Amino acid sequence: MTVSDIIERFLLDTLGDELSVNFNRNELATYFSVAPSQINYVLATRFTPERGYITESRRGGGGSITLIRMSENADDVLLRYIDETLSDGIEYVKACQIIERLTADGVFTKSEALLIKAAISDKALIAPTIAKSKLRGSILKSVLLETLKNHNEEE
Repeated sequence: MTVSDIIERFLLDTLGDELSVNFNRNELATYFSVAPSQINYVLATRFTPERGYITESRRGGGGSITLIRMSENADDVLLRYIDETLSDGIEYVKACQIIERLTADGVFTKSEALLIKAAISDKALIAPTIAKSKLRGSILKSVLLETLKNHNEEE
């Protein structure tokens, strides 16, 4: 387990069932004996909107941070990803974060998530490198639109 994993686990445990938690970046860095930039790295890579989090930071005084869990229903999340994320294409790592978030929210099963990830991987996309993110975005957009349509028919 890496230091980033430990910091992420600590923040998730601290957040618990709450919608937000406040902490001081420098105090957290001191607690884990890391540079404040390590805390920034964890926040930037592990607590993204694709994973269902928003971070707000204030400068000065060691950097006050508020970590907020986004509370959206599945349809809102699907629509936001369709509208904002996929229009101009998407990199594989970011697409996987979206799929993992939707799996955690119960939109996809683990098996479905694995199949979608396989379908949008660089290995599966036989296209010039420059076109892969656009093609991946188009495929993921189609999957999300179909998921949204099926989700609404079930209700």
